[in-house]
Formats: sequence, C-alpha cells, structure tokens
Amino acid sequence: MALVVQKFGGSSVADAASIQRVARRVVATKEAGNDVVVVVSAMGDTTDDLLDLAAQITDDAPAREMDILLTAGERISMAVLAMAIDKLGVKARSYTGQQAGLRTDTRYGKASIVGVVPERVSRAIKDGQVAIVAGFQGVNELNDVTTLGRGGSDTTAVALAAALQADVCEIYTDVDGLFTADPRIVPSARRIERITYEETLEMAAQGAKILHLRAVEYARRYKVPLHVRSSFSYKEGTWVTDAPVDAPAEEEAMEAPIISGVAHDRSQGKITVVGVPDVPGTAAHLFEVVAAADANIDMIVQNVSSGATGLTDISFTLPEADGPATLAAIEAARGQLRFTELRYDDQIGKLSLVGAGMRSHPGVSAKLFGALSAAGVNIEMISTSEIRISVVTRAQDLDPAVRAVHTAFDLDAEESEAVVYGGTGR
Repeated sequence: MALVVQKFGGSSVADAASIQRVARRVVATKEAGNDVVVVVSAMGDTTDDLLDLAAQITDDAPAREMDILLTAGERISMAVLAMAIDKLGVKARSYTGQQAGLRTDTRYGKASIVGVVPERVSRAIKDGQVAIVAGFQGVNELNDVTTLGRGGSDTTAVALAAALQADVCEIYTDVDGLFTADPRIVPSARRIERITYEETLEMAAQGAKILHLRAVEYARRYKVPLHVRSSFSYKEGTWVTDAPVDAPAEEEAMEAPIISGVAHDRSQGKITVVGVPDVPGTAAHLFEVVAAADANIDMIVQNVSSGATGLTDISFTLPEADGPATLAAIEAARGQLRFTELRYDDQIGKLSLVGAGMRSHPGVSAKLFGALSAAGVNIEMISTSEIRISVVTRAQDLDPAVRAVHTAFDLDAEESEAVVYGGTGR
C-alpha cells in the first residue's frame, strides 16, 4: 500500500463535471489499495473573480482581509469534491489549510511554510478516509489565515507529502506532463519522461508554469518524488526526482550537453537606472533599496563607465507585479543614489535554454545565438548558470524566438504529442 498525495489545479476542478471526473480518479486510486490525500486549487477562474470583486470595492485592500477572501475559493473546491467522492461510496473529509496543520510566517499574500503538523489528516488516513485539503493557504502565529502566493497549492501538496512521508506527490494539470517548451507556442514540443529537481527548478524559475518554483524547491529539499500528469488523460506524465534525465550513452554524453527544454516568461519588466556614480558602494546601495521594496531581482547588467563622466547605467529585470513599488522606492532614494534618469520597460520577454553541462560546452551558446539571429531576434540582456542560458528580447519577438531555439536544438517531436486539455496549463 502506498501513500499518494494528489494535487488538482483550477482547470481540473473548473466545474461540476470536472469535479466528478476528479472524484472518479481519486476513488480509483483509493480502490487500487492506496491511501490518498488530495490538495485542490480554486475552481477555474475563482481566484481572479475574487480579486476583481475586491478591486470593485477598493484599490488598497488590507492584506489580511485579502487573504481571508482569497482562501474562499479553495474551500469551495474541497467541500464539493468531498461530496462527489462520498457519492461514489468512499468516505472523504475536507480540511482547510489551518485544519490540516500548515503553519506559515506572517507575510500576508506571500507567506512561507514554517511547519506542517498534519494530525487531522493522519487520523483521516488511519480511518480509511480520503483527506481533502484546501491548497494555497495556512495559518500564522497570530492565528490569521494566510495565502502562499499564486500557484501555492503545489507547495501545499509537496509540504504535506513531505510531512506524511508520502511515496509520491502527483501534480495534476491540463497537459500530459512537462514538455520541452510550452505546447501553446510550440505544438511539436516533446514530453519529458524524467527530469532532475535542479533542471525543473530552472525551468520553473524561468517561466515554465506547470510547476510552482517553491514547490520544486520543497520537493528537492525533502526528496519528494513528483509525478506531473494530466487529470484529463491516463498517460504516464513526467517524473521529477534525483535520478538523471534520460541521457545518451556515456561516451556520447561526454561530448554533448543534454538539453531539457526551452522556457519563456513574458511577465517581467526591466528597470534602468541611468547616470549613477561609478564608485564603490553605488550598486550595493541601489539593491538595498530594491530589497527593501521586497522585489525579486533576476538579471542584472551594469554598463561600462564612460570614464569622462564617471557615470554608469544599471539595468535589472524583475516580476512586472513588483515594478511600481520598486520604481517608487528608487525614486524616493534619488537624493542618495544621485542618478539622472529612471526608466521602466514592460515590453520584454525572457527565453531560457535549460539543460545539463551548459557551461562546459561553448557550442551551446553559439547555436543559441545563431538561432536567434536567423530568426531576426535582437538580444538585450544575457545571463548564464551551470544549467541555463537566459536572454531578454522584445516581447513581440518571444514566441518566434522560442520556436526557433526549440528547432535548433532538435527538440521537436516527430509526431505532435502535446495536448492542452483545459487551456490554462495548470
């Protein structure tokens, strides 16, 4: 008997028919002899609808009240799914994040999990019931409800799987696993059968939306095997573990890197601080201001000083949602930073090539830049790591850039196998 944690995203529980389909899948897993814990997201666009509702009331809602509002969506899903499972003859109990023992810090809207004590969930399992947990939420030391940020249901599922020592955490979405690129942009994308935590982290960090970044980090830390599958089919999906990616023969692997896929992100903005003094400490002061604004920085480029003026420019990318607050914080520090101009560009896109052995194979960079050049795509910024090369382009160039790079690295499937069942990718 295995303990299986199953997480179903919003597209998988979008309506009554979808919830009934999920219930049948959960019951089948249970009847196969497994203990089952289910984590659910809000139905379809419920979270967006709740955000729109709040926006009609105020443009400055208290963070605590927003968290209470937004957790309502998952509570609806968990209760209705419990009813559907019960109707199929299997006992099920639903629990909020608080009831399931997910403890968080006090950062409303972006809370981090600090502990999991799933006593009630464990009792439900012992009693032979299916435990259904509302994703995306927990409770802080003030006994206030908190949310984990968008995509946080993945993190809920992995955290519960780790605490319960589950055999696997299955992440159900509306595509048949992780693909070498977004099937909406590259219909010829191939399904990845196995991939390491590290490569999946890079894919998630660079814009691949099937798995939440924090969930992958949690899975790697606690060695939780992840199985990414579609709730609309029974195909095998993608396994995310410590095991190496399906690799070529050893002698071939010594000569060629293993390219896992192409990720993209169109939700970033670029801030350029023009004319800052080119002296020690300037960059440190700038990014102290940025850190105080709670912005997540990705790529950074500092231009070479002209020498004659003693001034330089510093550009960096960040999530578009962090742009307004970060710009305001930098502007407020103009007197200390002594820059001449502040620019913001939200019409950028980021493309990332992810795979093992990138840095030790200079031919990878040449092929990447050659493919972009042939597609007429200009590069504005470049960043690299051991298993990733990222570039920033114009937003309108991102889709053709992804297709060009995907083809250049022979990632296209001979026959298209990428199917987007629900249309959202989650």
